[in-house]
Amino acid sequence: HFPPKSMIRGSSEALRPSADAHQSPQAMSTSSRVALARAACLLGCVLVAGGLSLKNTGTQRRPDTLSRRDALVNGVAKGAALAGLLQTKRPALADEGDLVDVYFGSGCFWHTQHEFVMLEKKLLGRDGTKLTARTGYAGGKKQGDAGRVCYHNLQGIADYGRLGHAEAVALQIPRQSIGDFANLYFEMFVKYQIPGMDVYDRADPMDKGPEYRSIIGLPGGMESPLFPAIEKANNGLMKLVAGAGNEPDTLLKRLVYVMDSNAFPFHVAEVYHQFHNDFQSPPYGYVPAQTAMLFLRPWSFHDGESNG
Repeated sequence: HFPPKSMIRGSSEALRPSADAHQSPQAMSTSSRVALARAACLLGCVLVAGGLSLKNTGTQRRPDTLSRRDALVNGVAKGAALAGLLQTKRPALADEGDLVDVYFGSGCFWHTQHEFVMLEKKLLGRDGTKLTARTGYAGGKKQGDAGRVCYHNLQGIADYGRLGHAEAVALQIPRQSIGDFANLYFEMFVKYQIPGMDVYDRADPMDKGPEYRSIIGLPGGMESPLFPAIEKANNGLMKLVAGAGNEPDTLLKRLVYVMDSNAFPFHVAEVYHQFHNDFQSPPYGYVPAQTAMLFLRPWSFHDGESNG
């Protein structure tokens, strides 16, 4: 099962990509196309009702500057395809040895998830239902009613920022691969030249606040037997500090909080925050832009904040 209840909690259940998420409308069955259209309609209604908060995610390799709203408009077909992906159980991953649940966060979780998904594919040969990277929230001391943790919303229900959480991405990976995923995590920190100092920090410094602080979640935190692999991958780049929950932003501090995931569990984010095409790397390519437009035309989107 993924994610395990001992680590991952929240209002959303674990997700898994469907087979149709990789197909064009021509290759899908009629029922699948109808399901996608209905899912897109539902997402459109929800997003219009609550509105979407503007959030620029800066780019190193792509000059476009898109808000989170614009990105959702461009990529809502992914969300439509994902609307049918909710499941409480995942098939066991075979021939990968002892699996462990960890999470990593630094800036916007869309970029972090994209990079980890690509590494799952390349290193572990995973695809489709075997991909485990999920966006979500972690590192806060509080939860909402019934253990809910949600994205910013007009009603203020279980707002992850107000509860002290940061955006993060959880994975279930072989213990022997923790070093590979940690290497990728620290490679995502980029160098900024500021007068009088060289700074390594997240790739989207325009996203400011505790919600975007740098965190790593391990069972046992800095006492975990996995922590030496984290230290080795870090190689002195960032200062690793034990997290106590509700920490401030780490921007310009070259600092990463290491959380005990048993004490600070991961909460899976909403469906529309899963599997977005990245802004700093090649896109997933699951759904062509032309396909996205087929589902977008009947609806319009507005700025604001979405329901959690």
